Amino acid sequence: MVMSIMLAPPSLIFLLMIHGVYSADDEWGVNYSSSSICALKGSTVIINCTYKYPTGRQITKVFWTKTDVKTEDEEFPDLFNNSEYSQRIHYLGDKHHDCTMRLTDVRQTDSHKYYFRFTTQIEKDKWLGRPRVTLDITLITDLQVESSGERVIEGHSVTLTCKSRCSLTDRSTFIWFKNTQSLSERTDRNNQLILQSVRREDAGNYSCAVQGHKLTSPHQYLNVIYPPEETHVVVNPSGEIMEGDSVNLTCSSESNPPVQIYSWFKENETSSVGSGQTYSITNINSRHSGWFYCEAQNEVGSQTSAAVSLNVKGNMVIFQTIIGVLIFVAAVFIVVMIIW
Repeated sequence: MVMSIMLAPPSLIFLLMIHGVYSADDEWGVNYSSSSICALKGSTVIINCTYKYPTGRQITKVFWTKTDVKTEDEEFPDLFNNSEYSQRIHYLGDKHHDCTMRLTDVRQTDSHKYYFRFTTQIEKDKWLGRPRVTLDITLITDLQVESSGERVIEGHSVTLTCKSRCSLTDRSTFIWFKNTQSLSERTDRNNQLILQSVRREDAGNYSCAVQGHKLTSPHQYLNVIYPPEETHVVVNPSGEIMEGDSVNLTCSSESNPPVQIYSWFKENETSSVGSGQTYSITNINSRHSGWFYCEAQNEVGSQTSAAVSLNVKGNMVIFQTIIGVLIFVAAVFIVVMIIW
């Protein structure tokens, strides 16, 4: 069995050449190009077909039909008289041995079995190509993008493949889109889009199409994941911290997926002092003074922030400061009085 498919924009033409099987009667028969043709919606399909009949007969009528059930006038419906087909079906054969047919702008409703019918000058000498030579056309409207992984770690590679149930040929030209925008540099005859050393900017919805067709696949979202970055601590309130105050330390980090675990540490202590994105200290005192830092972690990795200092001033320091200020003011006053 030999198969040949040809696509040529703007209208894709599928030409399948498969040796059929004649009727058991060696003098009569129809040989179709294929028992099954797969075509994209909107394309043009050419069905190669040949037929034979006994010597001495003259062919009087040839046509295609999609049923093997006769009508009331004991004949099969002629597709050339069908309004759904009359403008799209073209007989390329002759009244000798070629029964090739072309069907343009194929539609979903065209998915059916087709038969070639011919009659001769002798009333009873008619032939319908059946049963094993029926043609089944399957129209494909489900291009889809398959990914080697819906999630990829930043820096790794990923392959996207444009697929359909049709066996498209090497002459097909594929077009790729990201977030509905055409990736012009990715238009080629390869149905695969390979992204090397993926960056987070590569995340988005990807779809594909076959050049010359309006058909576009559904979106496939590519999720680029990466470990926490730019991890840092924010102190609130900032500035001078007095005994008895409340302080919140918040750990901020950028990552995908979001940080799952936050851990808090104080320098010179062996274990963590807290967890959660915010570490709160109420009624703070001098024992809390020191350097604090956080660790942000997701399923890809983790990162530790730089340490921030908490310097808690006690009430004795305040009292000493006030006494020092009073002594300074008194000394200035005495000096002024002596000079005066």
